[in-house]
Amino acid sequence: MDSDTEVDSIYRQGKMEEERKRWKRPPSSYGSMKSEESEEEEERNVEEVAKLPDSSAPEATRLQLIRSDSPETLYTMITQQLPPGADVIDTRLSAPGSPTEEDEDPMDNVLTNSPEPPEPIEFAGYPLETEEDRRLGRLHPEQDLTHIFKSIQTCLTGLTWQELLNFKLRFLQCEQGLTEQQVMEGDLLDFVDKIVEILGQDQALMHTISNLESIGKKTEAEDLRNMCKRAFIRFHLRQQLIRKHQIIREGVVRAGRWNPLDTIYVEPQISTRRHGGVDPSHEFRSPPASTLQVPRPDTFVRTNELFRLQIDDNQPARTVLTSGIPGIGMSVSVGKFSLDWAEQRANKDLQFVINLSFHTFWLLRNNLTHSSQKMSIMEVIEHCHPECKDMTFLEDEDCRFLVIMDSFDCYQARLDWKNAPVINDNLTQAHPDVLIVNIIRGTLLRRACIWILGRRGAVSQIPSELIDVDTEIQGFSDEMKDDYLTKRFSDAQLAANIVSHHKRLPTLSILARQPFVCWMVATVFERCYRYQGYGVHPPRLTPFYVNILIVQTNRRLQFYYGKRENELKWSSEDKNLLTKMGRMAFKMMERRTSVFFEEDVKQCGLELTEVTVWSGLCTELPSAESDGRRTFCFIHVTFQEFMAALYVFTMFYVESKNVLDPGGSHISKIIRSRSQAKSAANLVQCALGRTFNSTLGDYDMFLRFLCGLLSQHCHKSLLSGFLFPHNTPTVGGLDEVQRLLEQTIDKNPVDRGENLKECLREMIQEDE
Repeated sequence: MDSDTEVDSIYRQGKMEEERKRWKRPPSSYGSMKSEESEEEEERNVEEVAKLPDSSAPEATRLQLIRSDSPETLYTMITQQLPPGADVIDTRLSAPGSPTEEDEDPMDNVLTNSPEPPEPIEFAGYPLETEEDRRLGRLHPEQDLTHIFKSIQTCLTGLTWQELLNFKLRFLQCEQGLTEQQVMEGDLLDFVDKIVEILGQDQALMHTISNLESIGKKTEAEDLRNMCKRAFIRFHLRQQLIRKHQIIREGVVRAGRWNPLDTIYVEPQISTRRHGGVDPSHEFRSPPASTLQVPRPDTFVRTNELFRLQIDDNQPARTVLTSGIPGIGMSVSVGKFSLDWAEQRANKDLQFVINLSFHTFWLLRNNLTHSSQKMSIMEVIEHCHPECKDMTFLEDEDCRFLVIMDSFDCYQARLDWKNAPVINDNLTQAHPDVLIVNIIRGTLLRRACIWILGRRGAVSQIPSELIDVDTEIQGFSDEMKDDYLTKRFSDAQLAANIVSHHKRLPTLSILARQPFVCWMVATVFERCYRYQGYGVHPPRLTPFYVNILIVQTNRRLQFYYGKRENELKWSSEDKNLLTKMGRMAFKMMERRTSVFFEEDVKQCGLELTEVTVWSGLCTELPSAESDGRRTFCFIHVTFQEFMAALYVFTMFYVESKNVLDPGGSHISKIIRSRSQAKSAANLVQCALGRTFNSTLGDYDMFLRFLCGLLSQHCHKSLLSGFLFPHNTPTVGGLDEVQRLLEQTIDKNPVDRGENLKECLREMIQEDE
């Protein structure tokens, strides 16, 4: 005996007679509310109610004769119970020949204060009247409660009495949240009403489809799927986005390290006026004069409001570009936007949110064989989202949806914006390069809103006339940093300690404006505060910059070269890249500039994209700074100073060369161990000379980083195995360097002495 037969035998004896009796019952008060149909339709429905089927006949239940096709229940998202004091109107007719109460027409009893069913939610194209409507948007009519309710009701109406009973039993067996009483009591509308209330409209639809298939009613299941196709596809997209973005994995992805996104998320500032995204603040010197102004607060826009912006002719923005420096939070912003839509907290008027990342396009481009290097955009969508099949309505006037194209920097091919052939049919096959160009042009997926995200050095190739709104993520304000660090920890005292501790270093507090660095502050200090006595001294700065370098280099290997976690070993090319970037940074310091150009990169033997995009250490600035030439800089001027110090230290540590010595002294590797103490002191002496011979701030941070790299913790514990071999000996002679710094502190004024004290602490402070 199969499972269906067993279920039937269990319930049939005790429930069969009772269930047959229910068919003879008049409809419950759930269906007796006055609807918005015309009086003629109501009278026609009343006449049809009189033709109740014989319960003994195994015909179709024909329950549409009992109610109108629309769900006439006073449904709210909170409960389906009638509000207190609501009047219930009984529209039942007496049996033929039986007396009626004062021979009145039942419809004469309709009261004027009878509660009305809710209006169908209007499509987003209609005016949004309330603040909540403006924030959330409105569902498309084919995705709202009314349409789904009516569709489920229509499909179940065609079932025979026995089929409906099997369907209910299957529903009861598969859904833990329903009780036998909820499933079996009442008529069809009561049942549909109850499952929608308990499961929600989307879950009720999906369970109905799956259970129809399980009892062999595949035709009815397919009909229901087609009637609610937009809701069906939306449900699968929502579930996929929830699975992908509900949990955030920060930094380099590692197993077991995760947090709920909603718990720790703080929305960064996004501006419609871009200036490059680099914070001009510095611990020692004033920001250089620039024509690029830091955006004002009145230019900021919320992430969920990006597609409510209007362009000059008061038309809604179609194509929005968002960029920022590495680590500024673009991927997390995409995740939060997607999660808010998937959980219906915002932008409900967007019928679909489809993620077509450039990383996916790049993989498709590389995997296509030479004989068939073409796909249509619909094939790409189905490849990424298999449930999105036959979406012919994407071209409909009332279909407003969003395509998120993030990680533009992952697409490593140059796109031909001028000569790429024009494609205006979603089914036309073309090379991925051509598809991307036509999506952004607006000839493909014409009804879609497009959100493009990527690092500025990559997205700058997109012609400005193809972008409606150009936005830039500015990162955290001081209040946002505190909020983020507080949200991450359930221990309020630990959170307060971390918030106050990182502010003791002005440079670290400036850099923590980047969400990535703020995450690192939280991660590092959480670990440090486990040790007893930590927090007495201000934190050290150099280890943070070393860790940023390591994480960004590992991310580069993962995202752009496809390396797995166990393959993150730095090759000689990776080490040479960092050394040459440090050499370029050092030359920039000598020229007293914080920007560089394409020719500077080539002079160092480097590739422009490798340095300005993939390294995660640099970004592109708007071209106003340099008469139209592409202008670049490091993610912060202190990172330029750190990279310069790293280059100087690497040449000393690996090549035994002091590049700060005007004479270019070179120590033989054979006698390195005997003279290392002297050479370390000589290196710092040369750095001190440059510092005191320059304006305050030109070399002060460079000196601090150089002293920090001399510490065993940085060059042996952190960088060993990455930039330096494991068996490289530690730097010796630091006692002499310490005496040199102490003597220099005593001889110099306070403004120099305070930084020298920090230099000394960077070199000798023990990590608890």
